[in-house]
Amino acid sequence: MATLNKFRQVMRTIILLLILFNFTLSSRGQEAEYEYDYIFFENSLMPDYYFYSSATYSDGSYIKNINGKLPVCEEGSFTAPNSLELKFANDDGNWEASIAFERIRGNDFHKESKYLSFWIFPESTSVHLFPKVALSLQRRQRRSNDILSDERSKALSIDLYIGEIDKEGWKYVKIPLKDFWDLEYLPNNLVFSNSDNHGEGRILIDQVELLPDVQPGIIQAPDNISAKAYELHVDLTWPKVKNQGIKYIKIYRSEDNKQFKPVGIQRPYLDRFTDFTGESGKTWYYKIRYVDYQYNETASSETAEASTRQFSDEELLDMVQEASFRYYWEGAEPHSGLARENIPGRHNMIATGASGFGIMAIIVGVERGFISREQAVQRMKRITAFLKGCDKYHGAVSHFIDGPTGKITPFFGDRDNGGDLVETSFLFQGLLAAREYFDENNSDENEIRKAITQLWEAVEWCWYDREKEGKFLTWHWSRNHEWLIDHKLIGWNETMITYLLAMASPTHPIDASMYYNGWASQEERGIEYRKAWGKTDDGSNYTNGNYYHGIKLDVGVANGGPLFFVHYSFMGMDPHKLSDRYTNYFDNNKNIALINWRYCTENPNNRKGYNDSFWGLTASDGPWGYRALEPVKEKENGTMAPTGALASFPYTPEQSLAALKNMYRNHGRYLWGEFGFRDAVNLDVNWQAKIFMGLNQAPVAVMIENYRTGLIWNLFMNNKEITDALDKLSGHK
Repeated sequence: MATLNKFRQVMRTIILLLILFNFTLSSRGQEAEYEYDYIFFENSLMPDYYFYSSATYSDGSYIKNINGKLPVCEEGSFTAPNSLELKFANDDGNWEASIAFERIRGNDFHKESKYLSFWIFPESTSVHLFPKVALSLQRRQRRSNDILSDERSKALSIDLYIGEIDKEGWKYVKIPLKDFWDLEYLPNNLVFSNSDNHGEGRILIDQVELLPDVQPGIIQAPDNISAKAYELHVDLTWPKVKNQGIKYIKIYRSEDNKQFKPVGIQRPYLDRFTDFTGESGKTWYYKIRYVDYQYNETASSETAEASTRQFSDEELLDMVQEASFRYYWEGAEPHSGLARENIPGRHNMIATGASGFGIMAIIVGVERGFISREQAVQRMKRITAFLKGCDKYHGAVSHFIDGPTGKITPFFGDRDNGGDLVETSFLFQGLLAAREYFDENNSDENEIRKAITQLWEAVEWCWYDREKEGKFLTWHWSRNHEWLIDHKLIGWNETMITYLLAMASPTHPIDASMYYNGWASQEERGIEYRKAWGKTDDGSNYTNGNYYHGIKLDVGVANGGPLFFVHYSFMGMDPHKLSDRYTNYFDNNKNIALINWRYCTENPNNRKGYNDSFWGLTASDGPWGYRALEPVKEKENGTMAPTGALASFPYTPEQSLAALKNMYRNHGRYLWGEFGFRDAVNLDVNWQAKIFMGLNQAPVAVMIENYRTGLIWNLFMNNKEITDALDKLSGHK
């Protein structure tokens, strides 16, 4: 009987796995997700030391380190611009240097790996002193990051695997993975350790990765490149790369158009590179080469040149808006034209809320001359056609959608497989602004407006009043899990726009009384929800009334929360025109931004970098994962996201402009990239985000435009349904 039960259990597991496998295939469609290379280290944007490393030693042995991390070497590299330094002494005792695999959000499909490979520059270090290398599978506590277990392979001597390839002193090491162990999982750590021989040595290591078994192919040299200069950086672009055998685009730079030196590499799925030179008033010359998986380089492209120059404040604003807009234009998922969750990330996966923000950024792009109106019209036709055909749940759209198929992608787990009312409301903020913007009487723009109206009228907002008591809207509903994620929308937070749009619906509205009964509820459920968020009674009744850093806060939990609360619901909704029983929301949002600014200026935790021009605590990627940070000592960890200050431009123009200049001019080397400012940086631990995030790029472009012209606010507020809803709200004051 025990054997039979075990057999049944095994069969149930197999069936479940097959169901999940088939569901994954159907959700991904026929087009497979992009597979990334499995890289431990290629370059560090941050100087000094590498966050995803550690170095320890005992007794008479030694390994050079900075704060327990491996130093970053700027003087030598195999793939520019830097490498890692191993400077060691082998004596009695041991040393170890570990490099962790950085798990980047959405980079979760990888090429099948056969080898560990890396390049070393031994200088004069004797071969018999070369370290050993092992692979490790570490399991860590999610929140504390403490190591729970460490399954480690045997350590192999590097000198046994050095090949004959030598590129300007860099030697290639390639080790079959089967020589370490029979891997069931990909390792997440690589460990160098001392050899058995005594002595001192120094080697540089670079391009540490697991490689597939890829044969060299014929790769033609790049055709051409173009260069455009700004104040302290140059943007390079080239035709899209289609050859699967290309691993990198390698960028060369010269000051005299004679001596060219490598300054960086780019992944082949991007057709641009940002070279942050840090110097204004200089002419730079560029060439690029393609690099294959054996690191063979093609001949160079023709030369492109560009000259940097000092920018005015207005030009800086244009520059930042254009780069942020580019995320939604060049970085869009190609089948739908909608926004990806983050870049680099899943290539096929659309993020619904970020897409709504991106539609507003596209409108800004037209008005600023980044693209033509006709280009935007064609993109909007593709977007609306896709949205009409994608999965919907009582009219609401899911959080994540597969671009090739229009099917739901349950990126946050199986339960997140239905309608997401909040992401839907972020989407319709953009769609309703677009319906007003594309107002010309021609077939294309008539088609766009008609499609948006059909989508808008199909959303059954009142369905998401689960209890039908006229109180709380519920965040999620799915066909098979129904209301399993029973998350009520209770303010104060980023979901205010959901109640306002639900009130405004011309076909399936909620009663305006739900604004006070649900969003601003005074019931015990609302009070307890706010207490749980803020860990305090302040603001638990929706209203606050306390002073923080000398500023009175009318509405908000604790001291107002992260700054995305005053961004996400107010990219289209003009807070000047929104007042309720408790406050005017432009005034309240401004005070929340000023509290955040004053907190960072005072810097009670003595965080590195925080000051009156380096501020803006909000939600972003971080060294320990995605977090929503607040201006409270216990609720911030040193991570700073540029979107916090820059999307606050309408509320704090002077402080936001100072932050823009500081973040670009003094921190641009590691913060500025192809799509504007990277998602976040933490100077305390020398970490920076590798990603640009869809929810954080558009608020920069859109809210700067609202500060400059009020464009998106005016468009959204021109919708009669919105003004009617505000009139209904006024009747309940």
